Parts: sequence; structure tokens; C-alpha cells
Amino acid sequence: MSAGPVQVLIPAAGRGTRFGGDVLKQYLPICGKAVLAHAIRSFQFHHSIDGITVVISEDDHWFESALGSLTAAVETAPGGYTRAESVRNGLRSISERHPETRWVLVHDAARPCLPPDCLDRLLEQGMQHKDGAILAVPVGDTLKRADEKREIITTVDRESLWSAQTPQLFRIAELSRAMDAAIAANHELTDEASAMELAGASPKLVMGSAANVKITHPGDIKIAEAWLRSSGAAT
Repeated sequence: MSAGPVQVLIPAAGRGTRFGGDVLKQYLPICGKAVLAHAIRSFQFHHSIDGITVVISEDDHWFESALGSLTAAVETAPGGYTRAESVRNGLRSISERHPETRWVLVHDAARPCLPPDCLDRLLEQGMQHKDGAILAVPVGDTLKRADEKREIITTVDRESLWSAQTPQLFRIAELSRAMDAAIAANHELTDEASAMELAGASPKLVMGSAANVKITHPGDIKIAEAWLRSSGAAT
């Protein structure tokens, strides 16, 4: 199967400030660089990647100062009100600027520690699957379902449960159609695979890594710093 050109899309228009203060989590410093900078560098020199587009809010005041010279390595697109709308905007921008693109990798701006072998595995396996693929890891913890009082109702069988990660790899035309349909139907999407599922697709699960942490809570910064330093990716 011919792979065709691959573009990366990183939605970074989110307003998450769970850490307190005014700095968005994608711009928090880790090992001397912004979280988003590390996310971009995960793809910057990969031989299969043709380009990177970052979706940012129109009132984003941090992008250029946080990324510095790295801004020259990416293109930007305007963000939307939701993540889904931002991804849709990014897909349209890529299709207009790079009409030869066949595949797109969508990656969280707040995932700075993507292991190179995970990216290679996703590209290899995802391009061989009819509906694309996502990185994911099997759920290891015991899962509890709770009520509104946070009292346990039942234990959930984790046998076939996986925790979704990014990047998520799809043919750009198919993902664009799926995103348009899901948004038009007012579906709340937490990832791009959800849109593909609603369109009747069954993306493949490719083994990810616990190192591919998403910066969500303050403790995640320490975890990311440790991995970046141990892997040599901090420089």
C-alpha cells in the first residue's frame, strides 16, 4: 500500500488552565522548552512527515514567544470553539495548502513525550489498516463506577478496555468527512477516533506507551520531565 504524503495536525487552541495561573498548559515549561515545543519536535525530523500544522486561538499571545525559532518549522490555522471545530479547521487548512496529502496524524498539544518507536509502529500498522489506527494502552487499574456521591456502584470489567492516546492516524479525506458529520449532528467528541466510529469505521489499536503522558494535572509535569531527561529528548 502506498503511504502518500503525511501531515501532522496539533490542535493547541484549548484554554485549559487547571494548574492555576494564566499560562495555558501547552505553554508550560518542561526541561527549558514549552510542552507544545516538545510535541512538535516529536515529528519535526521524522522521514515520513511532510509538514506540521498547529491550530491556535486567534487571541493566543504565547505561541511565538514560547516556540521561538520553532515557529518557522510549522504552519498555523485558526482555532474553533471546541477541539472538534479546531481539528476541522486544521484539516481544511492542510487540504487547501497541501492537496496531495493522503494521511494525517492528529496529536495532543499536551503530550510532549511521544516515544519514537510508538510513532513508527503507528505509521507502519495504521497505514495497513482500512480505517487507520490510534495509539492506546490496555487499562491496568481496577475500574469502579460511582454515583454522584462518589460511592462505588460496581466494578467495571477491564478485560477489553484500552486507554486512548495520540497520535491518531487516518486518511485525511475520511477523517474530514467524519468530523463534518459529527459536528453537524452535535456529537461531543473527545478524540478523532470517536468521529470515525460514528461514521462506521473501526480503527486499529496500536500499542502505545505509559511514557506518552498527557499533561493534565501538576504531577504530570514531573513525570514528563523524568522521561525527557532519561530518553535524551530534553536537549
